[in-house]
Amino acid sequence: MRGMLVAIAVAAIALIAPAAANASQLVDRDAKTATLQVNSKGEAMITFTAAGKAKHVLAWGALNANPPSRARKQVAFKLDYSGGYGKYRKLNYWNSFGGGCTAYDGPPLAWKVSACKAPDGSYWALQSWQRALPDYGLPAKGAQAAWELRLSHWTGELPVLEIVTNWAYRKYDHIFGTFTYGDTGVFGYRSTPAGVPLDTYGRNIYLDTFNSDYGAGWKRDNSFLTHQPKGSFCYGFFPHGAHPAGKGVKYRATAEGPGVTPDVMWQGDAPGDYDKAADAVANDQLRTLADPACKPN
Repeated sequence: MRGMLVAIAVAAIALIAPAAANASQLVDRDAKTATLQVNSKGEAMITFTAAGKAKHVLAWGALNANPPSRARKQVAFKLDYSGGYGKYRKLNYWNSFGGGCTAYDGPPLAWKVSACKAPDGSYWALQSWQRALPDYGLPAKGAQAAWELRLSHWTGELPVLEIVTNWAYRKYDHIFGTFTYGDTGVFGYRSTPAGVPLDTYGRNIYLDTFNSDYGAGWKRDNSFLTHQPKGSFCYGFFPHGAHPAGKGVKYRATAEGPGVTPDVMWQGDAPGDYDKAADAVANDQLRTLADPACKPN
């Protein structure tokens, strides 16, 4: 079907730090030479350099994701930034960690740094991407430009980010789709007016545009929440105040996986010149979402 591409997942701070529970979990920022080891206890050891210092982080205690629920929090890793001393009171625990992770044979991962298959058959992965870039192609400052190192642990299928491209008002590029995990929508219950999730289930879609009026290469156009109950969303490439429309020649969307599943990415071409017949087909698909916030226009 024209314009449709499905992402099959393309990937998520001292002593024991409290879990943040925000998807393929954030480990650190601007990490260099990151490596991953996994043992038979269901633990992972991440070794890297950040801010000029060698770091060892022990992670455990989370797998996959819970479906959205008001009654319980999402799963999250426990992270020990002392590299095992906080959990075991063993100095330099990483030297005797004994990782037994074998070669990765799972589905393709976006933003992959490292991945492997644990002795129990589950998968672990490190991914890194720039989540916090400012909207409308503006220059990133300070932490906005950071590459986040994110850890995931899962079995079975990955989350699915499905996107269709069409047009709004017959002239603006438009996208819509769903973010699901195990045939269940990925969404949250509370957020700020600006769209920042306030619970452990909410997820944003981070949308990038390529070779647009913002400039050459990939630029962040915007980010927005998925909606209840299907994990649906929609977005038009309209002008925003003094900012031009972010229309590009192709688009890319990344979403943090629910729980500690990997982050996923979709990429596709812009829809091109307006096509009435193709738009009608896409609008029929859009109506099936039954999302009051996403209607044909």
